Amino acid sequence: MKPLVVIPARGGSKGVPKKNIKLLNGKPLINYSIEAAQQIFENDIICVTTDSQEIKEVVENTTNLKVPFLRPDFLATDDAGTYEVLLHAIDFYEKEGYTADTLVLMQPTSPFRTHAHIKEALKLYTDDIDMVVSVKETKSNPYYVLFEENEKGFLAKSKKSDFIRRQDCPDVWELNGALYIINIQSLRNGPIGSFKKMIKYVMNETDSIDIDTMFDWKLAEFYLNDSN
Repeated sequence: MKPLVVIPARGGSKGVPKKNIKLLNGKPLINYSIEAAQQIFENDIICVTTDSQEIKEVVENTTNLKVPFLRPDFLATDDAGTYEVLLHAIDFYEKEGYTADTLVLMQPTSPFRTHAHIKEALKLYTDDIDMVVSVKETKSNPYYVLFEENEKGFLAKSKKSDFIRRQDCPDVWELNGALYIINIQSLRNGPIGSFKKMIKYVMNETDSIDIDTMFDWKLAEFYLNDSN
């Protein structure tokens, strides 16, 4: 395996302003992901890809990691997709002489995903699949509590079933956004949404906290303070 670790960090954030560098328990949020990666990988294959000079400076001033580039203008807009951002990072490193075959994607909004999680997920990866992806067991089961409006405007179960008890429903998994271990050849063939051969890596609900809103932020703060 020749891995490339990518931590994507946009400068803009509507739910929590400047959340990637906002201090969580005294530490920039993005540093939790960087430090987890650094416990496994060498710095020269850890890539923080950002469109923000401020994020670049914070990362370089608070860790010993160098941010290799600022994204080009076409990847610095609100419409820029993760797929294009990942391919840009892969191509950048190839031009620098490092050709990776496996992408380890770590979202900076998952502060409780640790190096132990990464190691466990890496053990599940083989080069004949598209991706190992972190998940949590979801409470929003489409066989039981999720409904859609039908053509008459009435609610109907999102996934048709005759289950009476929740525990009889099949297990359903929700992507938690913390970790993706991706076959780069699969990624070159199409975005993550097109993958067919995916294997789950299960995380618990607390470790799966993904910060998107101020409520998520307060929840993370509460957990950190409560565990100290």
